Amino acid sequence: MSTMWRDAGGAVGERRQLLNVAYRLLGSLTEAEDAVQEAYTRWYGLPSSRREVIRSPAAWLTTVTGRICLDLLGSARARRECYVGAWLPEPLPDRADWGRADGPGSAVPLDPADQIVLDETVTTAFLLVLESMTPAERVTFVLHDVFRYPFADIAGVLGRTPAACKQLAASARRRVGAADTPVATPDQSDVVRRVRKAWENKDIAALVGLLDPAAVMTADGGGMVGTVLRPVEGGARIAQYMVAIADKAPGLELLQRSVNGMPGLVARRAGVVVTVASFDVVYGTVARIWVVRNPEKLRPWTRTDSEA
Repeated sequence: MSTMWRDAGGAVGERRQLLNVAYRLLGSLTEAEDAVQEAYTRWYGLPSSRREVIRSPAAWLTTVTGRICLDLLGSARARRECYVGAWLPEPLPDRADWGRADGPGSAVPLDPADQIVLDETVTTAFLLVLESMTPAERVTFVLHDVFRYPFADIAGVLGRTPAACKQLAASARRRVGAADTPVATPDQSDVVRRVRKAWENKDIAALVGLLDPAAVMTADGGGMVGTVLRPVEGGARIAQYMVAIADKAPGLELLQRSVNGMPGLVARRAGVVVTVASFDVVYGTVARIWVVRNPEKLRPWTRTDSEA
């Protein structure tokens, strides 16, 4: 742990909240950590006399983190234009899998492993809805509707009036309402389990039966590993693609794991996680699959080593 964190005093207690805010704003744990680190750097860059008169360090840190994320969201749009293939949020494992290096019973949570709250606001589907918002809408919605910050405080983050922030929140809610994002259902885990079995058996017919005819699979390799650059549409085409991948990757081990709080699949080769897939299950069939293969986005998974 760095000297800054050891000497942070009461302000460090806000780090968990700030990480949760920043991850939902950015869809990237790496960028969220950097944003929070930068906020604390600015806090400790203030003269001690200035820090002493700030009545609420938490509010100050939230405002600064929000502004940093707002700037990153603005520049992210330009970066995404140069991104190779589709961009997907950075997937997160369940807290029980964070830092598991030596099998069950020896897991040691890694910072910030146990600090992200996995709920419906971090599912892949929900984060993609947030991605569709303007930066100002996203900041307003996350801070107000998810974390219940007042519009007066959000106005300070955005440099707008509280009334304008209310309008931004209303616009963001319309996007969320129109998206019909999925929630975990009792049958989702069973459907994912059956997909795993059919994939392992290279059973195209079984996969087709589990996939919606209009299903869509989107993959993110970031140009660093091989994968489809455009979404694969149609249950039959997706099933054929999945079996083709299995044929080309002998020794691939499939594990059912929680991905951003929802049932998903993890593929390992020689003990190394190479793919993380999350699913949208609707009425017992898979409507959407999101596959992350970009190794830079799999950092939180690199030490998970639990058995199926």
